[in-house]
Amino acid sequence: MPVLPGAEPYRHDGGEVGILLCHGFTGSPQSLRPWAEHHAAHGLTVSLPLLPGHGTRWEDMRLTGWRDWYAEVDRELRSLRERCARVFVAGLSMGGALALRLAARHGDAVAGVVVVNPANKVHGASAYALPVARHLVRSAPGIASDIALEGAQELAYDRVPLHAAHSLRTYLRLLDGELPQVTQPLLLLRSAQDHVVPPADSARVLSRVSSRDVREVVLEHSYHVATLDHDADRIFEESLAFTGRLAPRVGKEGTAAVG
Repeated sequence: MPVLPGAEPYRHDGGEVGILLCHGFTGSPQSLRPWAEHHAAHGLTVSLPLLPGHGTRWEDMRLTGWRDWYAEVDRELRSLRERCARVFVAGLSMGGALALRLAARHGDAVAGVVVVNPANKVHGASAYALPVARHLVRSAPGIASDIALEGAQELAYDRVPLHAAHSLRTYLRLLDGELPQVTQPLLLLRSAQDHVVPPADSARVLSRVSSRDVREVVLEHSYHVATLDHDADRIFEESLAFTGRLAPRVGKEGTAAVG
């Protein structure tokens, strides 16, 4: 199936500091494209891949699972490491969960982590029914476009394939056990109102990681897809400042270089 217009992956070759951006469950690079372009404009090397099964039609996602999604971002991280001196990982929702596992497994190869409304658990009584329900029901209503900004839309599926939702649940349970292996500096941004991922998920992440350099920012004016919402500029600026602090000279005079 062809990729939906706007859901294409994005890459930019910049300086010696790179950032890998990971989009969310049933979403696409469109939700993070402004973030990617902002950092590219400040001289960073940027990779924003399209996860397998995403960006086409929800039926395609039924054939994929967490191992496919994680393998894609793992490959992108390794590619960035080949051409950048410092690499950061970042993500929205499930993308944040993918970024956290990259940090847990790659250690010093990851300079820092930025997560926005990171997912830690599939919530609700229906989550416990997924192992059986996925064989009986193909999909459930979508979770896209939880955005406060009027007129803003997320390019994502209007249905959630239950096979994929079950795989996500399995992944998040695995990740929870690996969070203590995350030791890198961490910037966590969460929305005060989020109708997809509750504040408990961010609290759980913060309580489980071993990072000592941790900053939490509350986004007062945005819902779940905060990267397309009222606080988008703040996310971009906080993220750039974070990378700049840990990799000095990022963004100066249109270049990115480690000091």
